[in-house]
Amino acid sequence: MTPVHFSFSSAFILGLAGLAFHRAHLLSALLCLEGMMLSLFIALALWALQLEVMAFSTAPMLLLAFSACEASAGLALLVATTRTHGTDRLQNLNLLQC
Repeated sequence: MTPVHFSFSSAFILGLAGLAFHRAHLLSALLCLEGMMLSLFIALALWALQLEVMAFSTAPMLLLAFSACEASAGLALLVATTRTHGTDRLQNLNLLQC
């Protein structure tokens, strides 16, 4: 495994571990998801550059567009949750309650 592959794999694994083990606030979960998406974007962009194929050059931009949509939806949920519940702690949220 090259150092580049190791760094992007470890960045993705760290984001996944942060999402799995440190779920105290909604904002920290959203930041972990964003870190995972950015590591996937950089890895996919470098993979497309290494293959030198123009057909794969649009895939990183498409992933980045989906990542921006995911981030905006997450921030909208964060604002709505904070306004209704007064906090963004995930343990205080009950999904079965209206």
